[in-house]
Amino acid sequence: MSQRARQASKAQRKLAEVRRQQRRRQRRVWALFAAIGLAAVGVVVVVVVALVSKGSSTTGQTAHGPATGAPVDGIQCQANEQVVYHIHAHLAIFDNGVQQTVSRGIGIPGPQQVVQGVVEGGKCFYWLHTHDTTGVIHIESPTQRVYTLGQFFDIWGQQLSGDQVGKATGKVTVFVNGKQYSGDPRSIKLSPHQVIQLDVGKVAAPRPFTFLKGL
Repeated sequence: MSQRARQASKAQRKLAEVRRQQRRRQRRVWALFAAIGLAAVGVVVVVVVALVSKGSSTTGQTAHGPATGAPVDGIQCQANEQVVYHIHAHLAIFDNGVQQTVSRGIGIPGPQQVVQGVVEGGKCFYWLHTHDTTGVIHIESPTQRVYTLGQFFDIWGQQLSGDQVGKATGKVTVFVNGKQYSGDPRSIKLSPHQVIQLDVGKVAAPRPFTFLKGL
C-alpha cells in the first residue's frame, strides 16, 4: 500500500472514529433530553396529582361549607328552609381592626341562585346559613334546639378557636351583645338578635347592629 493510500485509510479511520464519537455524544445528549423530558412530565404529573388529591380531599367542603349536603354536627341540609324555629343572630369579624366579610351562601351548597347579591336558593339549606354578606346568621330549624357558633363555623368550613378565626390567627377577643365573653367562642349559643363580634389581634370597640324589620 502506498503512503498516500495509508494516509487516506488512516484519515478514514480517524473520520469514522470521530463520527462514532459524535454519535455517542448525540446519544448522550438525546438521553439527557429524554431524561429531562421525563422528569418534566413527572413534575407535571406530580403537580396534577397533588392538585387533584387536594381537590379530592376537600370535595366535601368549599369556602361556603360542605358541598355534598351531608349532615354536619347533626345539622341537616334540606331541600326547603325550615320555619318551626326561625331566629337570627349577627356575626362580625375583625382582623387587626379591619372588618372581614362573612360570606354569603354559607350553608347553601351550589349551584346557587343569586338575585341582586342575595343567595335565594341552592342544592339545599342547612339549618344554619347566610343569604348575604351582612353577617346575619339565619337559624331555621325543624325543631327548637340550641345551636352554637362552632356549628356555624363547621358548616362554613372555617376554623374557630381562641387564637384563630378562619385564616386570621392571633389572640381572639369576643364580644356578645357588647359585653366581653371569656369562654370558648365555639360554645357561644346562638339566640334571637344576638350580636357577636370576634376580634383577632387588635381589639376593636364592639359595634352595634340593627336587624331589619321582620328579622
